[in-house]
Formats: sequence, C-alpha cells, structure tokens
Amino acid sequence: MPIKVRDFEVRMTRTPLERKQVRRLRYECFVEEEKASCTEEQKQLGEEYDSYDRFAEYMGVFHGEKLVGTYRIIDRSAAEKMGGFYTETEFDISKIKRVRGNIAEMSRAAVARDYRDNGLVMRLLWAGLGEYIAKKEVMVLFGVASFLGTRPVKSAHAISYLYYHHLAPQPLRATVESGKMADGVNPKQTRMNILPRAFVDEKDAFAEMPPLVKGYLRLGAKFGKGVFIDAPFNCHDVFVTVETRKISASYQKHFLGSENALNHLKVKDDIVKAIGKIMLFPVTGPFKAVQTFVQSLLRDSAADVEYIEEKYE
Repeated sequence: MPIKVRDFEVRMTRTPLERKQVRRLRYECFVEEEKASCTEEQKQLGEEYDSYDRFAEYMGVFHGEKLVGTYRIIDRSAAEKMGGFYTETEFDISKIKRVRGNIAEMSRAAVARDYRDNGLVMRLLWAGLGEYIAKKEVMVLFGVASFLGTRPVKSAHAISYLYYHHLAPQPLRATVESGKMADGVNPKQTRMNILPRAFVDEKDAFAEMPPLVKGYLRLGAKFGKGVFIDAPFNCHDVFVTVETRKISASYQKHFLGSENALNHLKVKDDIVKAIGKIMLFPVTGPFKAVQTFVQSLLRDSAADVEYIEEKYE
C-alpha cells in the first residue's frame, strides 16, 4: 500500500525504469561517494547491482517522479530462487533461516545526497517496511549495516558498544564468516569487543555510528557477532536483526509512552519452539496496526499521510 506525505510517496517499484532509477541512485551513493569498486559495465551504465537483484524487490521513496530513497528487499521465496540471501556471503544466518514463517532481508539502503538533512525520507522507508512486514507477515527482518572504510578500529566505540549492549539473543544470532573476506584482510579485525567494556564511551559510540545504525537501534534492533570487512565495497559491516513485533514495542514506548499502548491488537504467535518465542508484528487488523506505526513514525507529518490501496502482485 503506497503511503503519501504531501509530494513524497513510498511504495514498491513498478516498472523497469523505476528499478533502473534504484540502481542509479545506488551507484551515486556507493560507487561515486563511498568509492566502492565496480565493473566496467556498471561504470558505463552508471548503475550498482549484483546477482541478488534478479529476484529482489525494491522499495522506493519518490519525490514527484524522482527516486530519492530506496531499500532492496529479499524475502524467503526470493532467496530460494537465488540459492540464498546476500547476507550469507558475509554471515552465517542458519539460525534465522530456521524460523518457521516468512523472513526478509533488507539491504542497499540509499538516500539521495540532497535529501539526507531531512529525516523524512528515511522515516518513510521505515514506514514502508512496516507496511511490507504486515502484508507479507515477516517475522524477522535482517541485513547488514555499513561503516565507511575497512578499518573497524575507526569505529571502535560504536562497534564495542553494540557488542556489550545490543547483541542478538543466541537463538537468532548471526556470526561473521571471516573466511569469506577478501585475500589479505586480517581475520582478527572481525572481533567486536575492540575496546574493554569499561573504556567504551556511549557518547563517542553514537558519534561514530552512521545514521542508519542509530535508526536501527531506535527500532529495537539487535546485532550479530563479528564485523565483516568488505574491502571491495570500502566498508565494514555489522549484522542487524529485527524481531518484527519489537518494532511495534519500541515505537509504542518512544512515541506513545508505554510498550503496552497497543495491547488491544492481537499478536500472532507462530514460531518453531526450538529457537524460542518470537511474536509477529500485529497483523490481525493490519491496516490499523500500520496506521498507528506510520503515524508515530511520521509524527510531525502525520496529518498529511495518505494511504493508497494497492495489492502486491
């Protein structure tokens, strides 16, 4: 269901031209700005892509006709067609894949340079993800978040802070695959406890975090164990795990004052017992749940929100 706020709209892409816009925006952000490596073909096209784009869905924020923000989404069915998820090239996610029900990977988040000062575009992307979760009944949302550069020590406070305070529970904890890093990368750099706990300064940690990582923390995300050094992409990655019911709980507490503010909405509980109890984002009465989530997320623009009925193909 597309969500509009004034002249901004978040929805899934519909046409090959819109998907091309996504790949071009990614090229501008990752290759031109962050100096990720690319093939000669990508350079000629001015597009960033990989083999996982074939069956992926793209979520986009449009300002009029212009694409200004995007996420790539790969759910379980798409991953089965491709032989796995993109994150499996960096992390062992076997525990997450045991979840009975739908899971989805979010990756390649990008926002156009001129739209980063206003947080509306990123909040719209998260609002779109909330709607996607409800429609697709996604139990666990996951992916990687990147820090620029290939030296995790530059993010020592941030990464150590995530390790000591926000590790995912064991039943859902992804672990880094150091053997999949490029030749010449020291596997010792994958450790997250770079600093002793007593030396980690919370203020410095948040100052070192990219806005996306801070946003994930506000959503109630937890993080896998280990840092992946992605030399070709000029970054180092941490693994993000979001139990979808905790998106709701996090925003209820932050914006509505109580984690129980929406307890009148039923929550579906359907997960394999071997990995513990995980509850689904409220999908019984999904439109009401999505409205509440979106209105809290887009608090300053809530009066301008419009919902456009549209079915996923």
